[in-house]
Amino acid sequence: MKLTTLPLLKTLAVSLLTFTLPAASSLHAQDWAKARLDASPRHHEYVPLKHGDRTVQAFVVYPEVKSKAPVVVLIHEIFGLSDWAKEMADELAAQGFIVIAPDLLSGFGTGGGGSSEFPSQDATVKAVSGLNPDGVIADLDAAADYGKSLPAANGKLAVVGFCWGGGKSFAFATHRRDLSAAFVFYGPGPADVTSITAPVYGFYAGNDARIGATVPATTDAMKAAGKKFEPVTYDGAGHGFMRAGEDPTNTVPGNKTAREQGFERLVKLLHEMQSAPKASLSAGQPSTTAGKASGPHALCHGASTATGASM
Repeated sequence: MKLTTLPLLKTLAVSLLTFTLPAASSLHAQDWAKARLDASPRHHEYVPLKHGDRTVQAFVVYPEVKSKAPVVVLIHEIFGLSDWAKEMADELAAQGFIVIAPDLLSGFGTGGGGSSEFPSQDATVKAVSGLNPDGVIADLDAAADYGKSLPAANGKLAVVGFCWGGGKSFAFATHRRDLSAAFVFYGPGPADVTSITAPVYGFYAGNDARIGATVPATTDAMKAAGKKFEPVTYDGAGHGFMRAGEDPTNTVPGNKTAREQGFERLVKLLHEMQSAPKASLSAGQPSTTAGKASGPHALCHGASTATGASM
């Protein structure tokens, strides 16, 4: 009896461990976002973007339109290229834009993989936090250059980032002279804004003092430099409201309201984008302030309470 039971118990233990490991690694998965993405009728593809000796995998979504479309480079949160980030790319494509979302963790995951190859959310956050700012700018340049080269692109280029990616969107605006617009969702501004040529639009949460406290100084700096900066704060919303406002498990009404108002404003501004501004540098050529972003880059947490927006 013992000889039969011990191997059986060992087999059960191995089976339980095999089941538990994938479950643990998927604790930070966003099944609701993946389900929406899987149901999308739009064309999705992964494209390897090569620059120098590095290859960045990018998630690309095409709109279902007859004419050529603007390109939007989407910068993910500190949680990497998650299912939500890809689902947001798809939602923007549904509004008539070609969206390119580079996985900035490409090559840094287990076995040389990307965002999906990290064992936990903490590991992903640590990896994103440790990315070299100049390397991020180079990856974003590769995504922007690829997008503008597409036959279906109309020459207009915008960047949008969330949380950690919001700060990087602002930083990219100091570097990329052919941007038509930059959109910053709850991200800090760069130390030097003097080289920015595109209008910058900010989206901030009323219950997010960590980032909200940086907005007045950024506003003053942009005004002093003669740059266009239009920040909007969504009262009652918390940090990360664009994701939290879609998450069916999030029970804070303010996040949903802010998400709906923020998305409506983003799409409206994207449709109103004018031609890329003329620049003293050629498209994609770096400025002297490339990558020099300042301010906090802590975690994008779920959020708190949004009723209405205030300037």
